[in-house]
Amino acid sequence: MKRIELLAPARDYRSAVAAVDYGADAVYIGGAKFGARQAAGNSTEEIARVAEYAHRYGVRVHATLNTLLWDDELEEAERQARALIDAGVDALIVQDMALRRMNLPVELHASTQMCNRTAEGARFLAEAGFARVILERALSLEEIRAICAATTAEVECFVHGAICVGYSGRCFLSRSLSSRSGNRGACSQPCRLPWDLTDGAGRTYMSGRHLLSVRDLNLSAHIGELLDAGVTSFKIEGRLKDTGYIRNVVAYYRRVVDEALAARPQLVRASVGVSVPDFEPDPSKSFTRGESEYFFAGRRAGVASFDTPKAVGEYVGRVGRVEGRSFTLKGTAALSPGDGLCFRTGGALVGTNVNAVDGARITPNRMEGITPGAEVYRNYDHRFNRLLEASRTRRVIPAAARVEVTDAGVTFRYVDCEGVAAEAHRALTPERAKNPEANAAALRTQAARSGDTIFAVGEVEVCGGEWFVPASLAAELRREGLERLAAARAARPIPHRILPENLAARYPSTRLTAEENVTNRLAEAFYRDHEVTEIERGLDLAPTTAGHTVMRSAYCIRREIGECLRERPRLRGELYLERGAQRYRLVFDCARCEMSLVDCRKSTK
Repeated sequence: MKRIELLAPARDYRSAVAAVDYGADAVYIGGAKFGARQAAGNSTEEIARVAEYAHRYGVRVHATLNTLLWDDELEEAERQARALIDAGVDALIVQDMALRRMNLPVELHASTQMCNRTAEGARFLAEAGFARVILERALSLEEIRAICAATTAEVECFVHGAICVGYSGRCFLSRSLSSRSGNRGACSQPCRLPWDLTDGAGRTYMSGRHLLSVRDLNLSAHIGELLDAGVTSFKIEGRLKDTGYIRNVVAYYRRVVDEALAARPQLVRASVGVSVPDFEPDPSKSFTRGESEYFFAGRRAGVASFDTPKAVGEYVGRVGRVEGRSFTLKGTAALSPGDGLCFRTGGALVGTNVNAVDGARITPNRMEGITPGAEVYRNYDHRFNRLLEASRTRRVIPAAARVEVTDAGVTFRYVDCEGVAAEAHRALTPERAKNPEANAAALRTQAARSGDTIFAVGEVEVCGGEWFVPASLAAELRREGLERLAAARAARPIPHRILPENLAARYPSTRLTAEENVTNRLAEAFYRDHEVTEIERGLDLAPTTAGHTVMRSAYCIRREIGECLRERPRLRGELYLERGAQRYRLVFDCARCEMSLVDCRKSTK
């Protein structure tokens, strides 16, 4: 049967444990270096702890080694890769093809940083020995379906969280403004900054707006369609998010994925364990810039968040009357002191906290910008976050027990939901029980106790209840039996797809531009062996991006503001994004329905 995975982010050991406890089938986590989130690095020892905890439940650990490498970093990167493998990771997520050439005994996943958005590219990656292809976030369902049909690799798809507005691994906007490169794990996120839209000749059409900031992804309503398309892994973004976010969003998607799997008996969950959260999951109550399906249904407007790149939160109503230091809320949401609110009047946004609540009368910390009719959003739900902080959800593996007592001894045998079994036995000559029924009930109760183990023992069968077993011995056998069952689970190998590179596979193109960022000798040799004849020097190696395209995107500002070139726009001629001394020319490729940004500084070539 095909195994389906819910994949959660982990900033560190604590968040990895939260992801596992609340239902993830796999976690992805960064090592000490060479991960696309420099601020989310972990020691090899920490990742070994994550693997030990996760593997109890059959949960896989994927380590991110997904930045570009320089020639003088290859040896260090290989050392780290092998250390991560020794620590027990189940796969490496990589961007740089140098890692494909290091003969690593581990499953390799092609990072979204490879800009995986074509069927031809996905087919090649499978032939090159990648067990999984992680898709670009700007794809439609039809494009995803075509990729799944074209490749033998597993297909991983982002379903929730922040979206990079540029194609992953092909964005140099941060690099054009500083030495910080997204392809080296240090993106400064200039796409979230305010920009001016101009004609380059002194006329400004929009000023100080977040013109490149797009809303966050939420495809929870489309999990079934993605399963039917062939997607294997559903990925939640957020390696920099806190544990509250992890608990809430993972618990929510666990429920959604399980509901979709229940209607598809040919599919099975990739790990085991039951997680019943002690709160009602709601992703709108965790960090979000507003929900979007992005281009899942095709290229369209309405995906940007021009007013702010921050979390606006859930809509709770409108401002009614304003009196002195308070206002009335027209809405059904129950606010509480400590909540964070955001008010929208036209395009302006202001925020404050709630000091007091008296029915619909709200007393905020400050009143600036709060006017009658303003939309009210809650971007911090104090009571909900208290629930998340206090949550003690455990993940348990269902198991059954059989207690057998004879005149020669007693055996406690445990079998989990996957058929893994273990037992504990003591040879002894027992006495007959004075009250066989009470004795059998006591054995049944003792065998069902699971304490702080990973198991939840349900059905218990007792054979030989007429023989008396001391409570202390029964407790000892129960502990020993469950310990052996846990050890038996840990000893089982997790299946991996460690695949060879087919040197006869042909890369879809014979030319690689500077944007495709080949930055070391091993990566160059890889592509040349796959019949690429022309390879430009990677743009991240260049001293400047002047004159270069620094972003390509399925997102289009013209489309977003109703000025699509296909629809008789009022704005004609060149358009630019400007911020201070920085200027980027916008290039619109209507045939591909793409927008590009070109660094307007003159090249010194």
